[in-house]
Amino acid sequence: MVEGLARAGRVDEAFAVVQEAIDRCERDDERWALAEFLRLKGELVSQRDETAAATSDTFFEQAMDLARRQGALSWELRAATSLARLWYGQNRRSEALALLQPVYDRFTEGFDTADLKAAKALLDTLL
Repeated sequence: MVEGLARAGRVDEAFAVVQEAIDRCERDDERWALAEFLRLKGELVSQRDETAAATSDTFFEQAMDLARRQGALSWELRAATSLARLWYGQNRRSEALALLQPVYDRFTEGFDTADLKAAKALLDTLL
């Protein structure tokens, strides 16, 4: 729902929905999807305000850290891809590559999935 609202240009509504989901995760101590919600919040922050890169960085890093602690490799990859894409846009190619490559390299299967294809395409651009 968040991504659909954002694509429709309804970023403020998307932001409210993702914040509500984050609040619910924390209130109910149901953190299994929190890493993905944090990543989505980072994406929305960067769409809302192009000067908020530092804030987006923080959400992406929090998402990666939480996903890593939970053993959620796919959500770690999504967050790493989002952060690497942000850094690429800031001309921080070597940092983006150093961040994304090790996460991607931990996968042993699923290379036809959309997330791994997106990460691979970004890695190819960074090389």
